[in-house]
Amino acid sequence: MDQYQKIRLDKLEVWKEKQIGYPGKFDKTHKSIEIEALDDDVADIRLAGRLMNLRVMGKFSFASIQDQYGKVQIAFKQDEIGADDYKLYTKKFDIGDHIGVEGYVFTTNKGQKSLKVTKAMLLSKGIRPLPEKFHGLQDPELKARYRFLDLIMSEETRAVFNARNKIIKFIRNFLDDSGFTEVDTPILQAISSGASARPFETHHNALDIPLFMRIAPETYLKRLVSGGYEKVYELGKCFRNEGIDASHLQEFMMLEWYAAYWDYKDNMEFIQKMIQEMVKVVNNGSLEIEYQGVQLDFSGDWKVQSYRDLVFEHTKVDLDKVNTFEELVAAIKEQNLEMGLDKYVGLGQLIDGLYKRYCRPKLIQPMFLTHHHKELVPLARANDDNPNVLDMFQVVVNGWEIVKAYSELVDPLEQKERLLAQAELAKKGDDEAMRMEEDFILAMEYGMPPMSGLGLGVERMIALLTNSANIRDVIYFPSVRPPKASDLEESE
Repeated sequence: MDQYQKIRLDKLEVWKEKQIGYPGKFDKTHKSIEIEALDDDVADIRLAGRLMNLRVMGKFSFASIQDQYGKVQIAFKQDEIGADDYKLYTKKFDIGDHIGVEGYVFTTNKGQKSLKVTKAMLLSKGIRPLPEKFHGLQDPELKARYRFLDLIMSEETRAVFNARNKIIKFIRNFLDDSGFTEVDTPILQAISSGASARPFETHHNALDIPLFMRIAPETYLKRLVSGGYEKVYELGKCFRNEGIDASHLQEFMMLEWYAAYWDYKDNMEFIQKMIQEMVKVVNNGSLEIEYQGVQLDFSGDWKVQSYRDLVFEHTKVDLDKVNTFEELVAAIKEQNLEMGLDKYVGLGQLIDGLYKRYCRPKLIQPMFLTHHHKELVPLARANDDNPNVLDMFQVVVNGWEIVKAYSELVDPLEQKERLLAQAELAKKGDDEAMRMEEDFILAMEYGMPPMSGLGLGVERMIALLTNSANIRDVIYFPSVRPPKASDLEESE
């Protein structure tokens, strides 16, 4: 224990002589932001929050307390509360304490609505001093590890998470109003399926079986459509045991929905409308935002480009002329493209790697990327006119894949063949290949209606709309290395 903690504990003992050290409750009458609208002399106002500053000036001192909604200025006047209480409040409160106050509204000489305190009490003692007042936590790693301190000290961080909450509420309202039903599906699954990703594995002791944390809710949501639901969605956590960068974390929030009798074109129209409305809600009605110095325009109908044309534009590799892994390797070598070919084992995996290296970083403005190669998504329906491509699209913004959607494959025989092909890739070393899921095939064999589904990376969308450079900046508690006791001392 350092000297500052000891001093604060000594002050706590003083308070314990006056009251219960840690009261069980405090009856608030108002939020901090409501004081501004009250008339002077309105009395019996009770506020509570964290003490964020205290300016002792003779017999008239000012302070501010912060609650979830903002800050409010309070004042202690010795002539009104008496010398003993004035000394107690100005000497035995510390920055970081939670306090409760009662008083009446007044306006300062500078025109600021404030609360003149007639009575105050300690609700919780801050044993440790808060980070330095004007800078707070600056290290991004510490901000992520100690989010509670970041929220206390940074108005900007609080604004980001207020926007996050607004966006999630908007999503639910928009889908509910559009006739969708919110559902929930298992996070622990017997088979890792629904996306191309490496899963986390665990063990169920009671059943004595291996389980995987879900990489996507897709196949379970489709089961519900098979069961009779026509429009379902889930907003929940997914887990992928892969690398970390500005747009990837192992634990993240995914929005997925499925609509019976829709195709991918219906989803294109619907998601554009939804995202545009979302941008306006967060951005005061405007469809133009600035992200890390780049102007992004979400207005109008977005550009549509085929996957084949995009890859050909940036690599001169024509995917329409590629049918095997070996043919694509030859085409890549012919164009002298640097791909590190030894780390790829399948055609779909190599196509995806080619796109991510040479194409995706160049896609800045909101756009639709359509008709991906058939090898890329084993759960998507092939196009009727060109069975080598899928009835599929992605929304790409700022080089980030925000949305992936497609017309769903509902033919159980073809689906089984595709998943068996994925199993062969897994044997060759593709740790992101999908596994055979017999129960899912069974549901399909009982009949699934034509449908289209969509997945949206919620944190990526929030990061764009809050000008956050990294998605971990918009996640309350992102995946980071465990904190150490010495972290905060080292940062001072």
